Parts: sequence; C-alpha cells; structure tokens
Amino acid sequence: MRIAGINIPDEKRIEAALAYIYGIGPSLSKKIIEKTGINPDERAKNLNASDINKIKEALDSSYKVEGELRTIVKQNIARLKDIHSYRGYRHAKRLPVRGQRTKTNSRTVRGNVRHTATSGKRKVELK
Repeated sequence: MRIAGINIPDEKRIEAALAYIYGIGPSLSKKIIEKTGINPDERAKNLNASDINKIKEALDSSYKVEGELRTIVKQNIARLKDIHSYRGYRHAKRLPVRGQRTKTNSRTVRGNVRHTATSGKRKVELK
C-alpha cells in the first residue's frame, strides 16, 4: 500500500504505519485516524480502498508531508544561510545549530569522526 509516495508496512497497525511518512509522527497519526474514523488497531493490509482514500484525502487537505515538507525545510535553511544568520552559519559549517557543545557529543552533525591519540610511534613500513 502506498500513501504519499511511501510504501506503508503491511503487518503494522495503521496508527504506527502512518508514522513511516515524513512529517507524520505518532500524535499526528492518531489525529488522522480519529478524523477518518478508522479503527487504530486495524492492520494496514486489512484496510479497504475507501479507508485508504480517506487517509489520502485527509493528508492532502490538511497537512504537508514528504516532498513538499522537505522542500519547505530546505528553503528555510537556505534562507537562514542567505541572510547570514548565526543558525545559517552553523548549518553551512555542518555544526550543531541548537546550542549543543562541540568539544564532545556532536558526532551526529559532524559525522562519526573519532580522532584518538596514539602512542606517537610511527609504524614501520614493510619493504
């Protein structure tokens, strides 16, 4: 089953399966299910075509998800870079944006780079 261009896992409950779509988390998933009147314990593979259409219509009418949301986020970051704000500078340098420390614990943004100290002895190359 595809919703918003994403393959929804068949074996999961529809409440959890909707969270696979970018921009939909657990709370928004609950709101969508309540709005459409679908049983939240129903498995995704057991939904009929009318239920799927209800979900698609609810997403299209009220929420920005997947590609549209990604472009909005990308435009917001580009705007911060263009106006040379502090946050834009941090994005451009690929550093943590929200005040985290950088001496340690910024591996997610910088990449998992581990520069550890060695003994100082040079390895002898084999000839």
